[in-house]
Amino acid sequence: MELSNQTILWLYKTMLTTRCFEERLIEEASKGKTRGSIHPSVGQEAVPAGVCAHLAMSDYISSTHRGHGHAIAKGVDVNEMMAEIFGKSTGICKGKGGSVHIADFSKGMLGTIGIVGAGVPLAVGAALSSTLRQNDSVSIAFFGDGAANQGILHESMNLASIWKLPVVFVCENNQYADATPVEYATSATNISDRAAGYNMPGWTIDGMNVLAVYDAAGVAIGRARAGQGPSLLECKTYRYYGHFFGDNPLTYRLKEEQEKYREQDPILQFENDMQLSYPKCFASRKRIREEVTTSIEKAIEFAYSSPYGPITDLYDDVYVNYAGLETL
Repeated sequence: MELSNQTILWLYKTMLTTRCFEERLIEEASKGKTRGSIHPSVGQEAVPAGVCAHLAMSDYISSTHRGHGHAIAKGVDVNEMMAEIFGKSTGICKGKGGSVHIADFSKGMLGTIGIVGAGVPLAVGAALSSTLRQNDSVSIAFFGDGAANQGILHESMNLASIWKLPVVFVCENNQYADATPVEYATSATNISDRAAGYNMPGWTIDGMNVLAVYDAAGVAIGRARAGQGPSLLECKTYRYYGHFFGDNPLTYRLKEEQEKYREQDPILQFENDMQLSYPKCFASRKRIREEVTTSIEKAIEFAYSSPYGPITDLYDDVYVNYAGLETL
């Protein structure tokens, strides 16, 4: 599929932004500047970029504990994201949620969620609302291979198929659920094979190749918009770092395996594709890298300069009408 230069540059910048955001975040976490747990998705950038390139602000996504790339690809502000992870009041959720609770409903980002599989039914609910409102909004439910065996995923897929809801289930199969290899815990050779049990199409694709993700996601999202119901997309990818910041050494993975996947780096692959097929875009790569680096450094500065919220705000946003509960 021939893509416009605008789309090519968007894909490239989105992947770079996610990579730079997380690499800098890891540096800051090593200094003890961040708050809460951090689960890097370095190596997986092709999946959220390739999928979200087809989405409008009126579309929805639900995410996982490894969701920085999803949020960035859906347009969430990196300054507010960084401040959130630093625990500052200028964060997207006032610094109260941290990395695994980033949400921005104005962008259709329903939230990163720490509980495995818990974001899937949110996307299905949003898809149901689209059907009831008779608009063409589509929902994306991102989940990992670890969530593939959670009951809530199967219940959600079954319901989405029965009602022909406009939702795409996107599995980011990075080969490990925490430290458990996917082949140890999952009976199916390909997670996408399970789509047949719910009467929906399923595809397994190279999740390290953003163009492969873009093409497959375009088909699945197109079906959803046309009222043809849900699909399951399995993107086989790899995370370079441990399950969370501090998960070292990676004794559960072979060095040779890690080297093999780094040779398939999604950003380097895409630069090669641009050089061959989109030379004008390739010529812009240095400028885009500089823009991305500058934007992330500004996000770091924004986080450092932002204040923490006052202690009096501690219980705000936890309960509805908290003051009234004191009399109960």
